[in-house]
Amino acid sequence: MKSIQYSISPEVFEKFPAYVRGVVLAVGVKNGESSPELVQLMRSEEKSLQQRLNVDDIVNEPRINSWREAFRSLGIKPSEYRSSIEAMSRRVLRGNELPAINALVDIGNIISLRHLIPTGGHALDNVSGDIALRPAKGSEDFVPFGTQDHEHPDPDEFVFVEGDTVLTRRWSWRQANHSMTLPETNVIEFNVDGLPPVALAEVEQVSSELMELIRKFCGGELSCQYLTKDNPTITLKIP
Repeated sequence: MKSIQYSISPEVFEKFPAYVRGVVLAVGVKNGESSPELVQLMRSEEKSLQQRLNVDDIVNEPRINSWREAFRSLGIKPSEYRSSIEAMSRRVLRGNELPAINALVDIGNIISLRHLIPTGGHALDNVSGDIALRPAKGSEDFVPFGTQDHEHPDPDEFVFVEGDTVLTRRWSWRQANHSMTLPETNVIEFNVDGLPPVALAEVEQVSSELMELIRKFCGGELSCQYLTKDNPTITLKIP
């Protein structure tokens, strides 16, 4: 049994006391190419978003704007570094289909589009140390997804880390190679991020929907926990 402690630092909740993160753990999943049914589900969510929202109005959508304001309050220019959900939504609203990457990645994208809530997966097959969302010291190592380049986060930037290895920069901006979800991924955790107007009850509902899709298309043993100001640390137990 491998136990990983997962925490969110007090500094995060000091700035954003109503922030909540759902953590869905899936062990023993069978990932791989998405089925036609799953790809069609992603296309349906793209069309639904295009019917609900216009790219010119995206900054006024409360679920997008909450991340823009959060980034701005942290000294991050939201027009230069867009949250993952804004970047994805803009791509879809411009008429560009999301690529079908693999089942687990596509499931995360489906849920993100459906609810306009950042929902990102991190493979834990090669993660053994404790993980945390915390302000950066500035010395941590980050290798951006799809590259071999090493860089360091800005001091006090919110980073998701395993020790001093950055898994995601700027809270909800860009992921690293280290925990990339691959076809052979067997253990994964998904982060479901809620900032007001998204509250705990909705994060619980979204996490439930996420688990249903993983169970249907990838199987595995599933569990869910929630990180909040009053519950800032959980333990992930992996057989």
